[in-house]
Amino acid sequence: MRAAHLRGDAAGIAGLLASGRILPFWRGKPLVDGDVAGQAPVTLAHVGAGHPVLSGGGAPPVFLGLDDGQATFAQDISHWQPADAPAAADSFLDTSAQAHPDLPPTQTFRELRGLLAALTPRQAELAATARALLTWHRSHGFCAACGAASLPAQAGWQRDCPACGTHHFPRTDPVVIMLVTRGNSVLLGRSPGWPDGMYSCLAGFVEPGETIEAAVRRETLEEAGISVGAVRYLASQPWPFPASLMIGCQAEALDDRITIDPAELEQAVWVTREEMVSVMAGTHPAIKPARKGAIAHFLIANWLADSLL
Repeated sequence: MRAAHLRGDAAGIAGLLASGRILPFWRGKPLVDGDVAGQAPVTLAHVGAGHPVLSGGGAPPVFLGLDDGQATFAQDISHWQPADAPAAADSFLDTSAQAHPDLPPTQTFRELRGLLAALTPRQAELAATARALLTWHRSHGFCAACGAASLPAQAGWQRDCPACGTHHFPRTDPVVIMLVTRGNSVLLGRSPGWPDGMYSCLAGFVEPGETIEAAVRRETLEEAGISVGAVRYLASQPWPFPASLMIGCQAEALDDRITIDPAELEQAVWVTREEMVSVMAGTHPAIKPARKGAIAHFLIANWLADSLL
């Protein structure tokens, strides 16, 4: 329960914070407890207000809502400098883990992309919400109207400009991700710089003044040179990297001749159902399965099982 009705009550939020729990984040990574490799269950790890891990300044906590009746917050502690911090994060997925001296050894900060399949749906929602909000605060510290420093408000769900009075709100960028099919095959592509063997459904941002269906058709044509006919919505997923909403659609290709835009794609291929069985099983010689927890995996798995609604 997001409990938006409580956000404007500063005194009430302060009381909830004193008795609630806080999910720390470091450079976009949530604190988790457990073995991400699969030897033990993985859960989000929380601390109480005043815990040493939260000391040293930094941004104020943001209110995520009530989780089973308990007030839950998130707080950015990116000002902390761990001794084992990576010199530079991996270009696609940071697999490093950071341990804080004031926390148990089983608790570490880890990249959320690699955790989504290990967390429960509720915990994944909390972590995605927290990451998106904290990232927004870090990148929107100044008023877009007059340039003055803005201040957090509404328990972290708003920023106000004390100079001109403008209110600023977290943004979400709509992105279409499409399962483009033709007969017995599905269209997959890979972007430059992706890890070897990684392919996914085509995707792209919805432009101003554009419908979801138009965005699917435009992006597929621009990236792969494929014309699309019928488009239907299937499912959606928040994707806080940094602030997207993935809108999953199925699209029927009108032709199968691929002409990629090299600025967008390194390669695009048609994959048959029979080939996709080996892809999802992890035995295909060239294509790796989509990551569990990502909407691309959901779309492909349900297409393969012929269970799309």
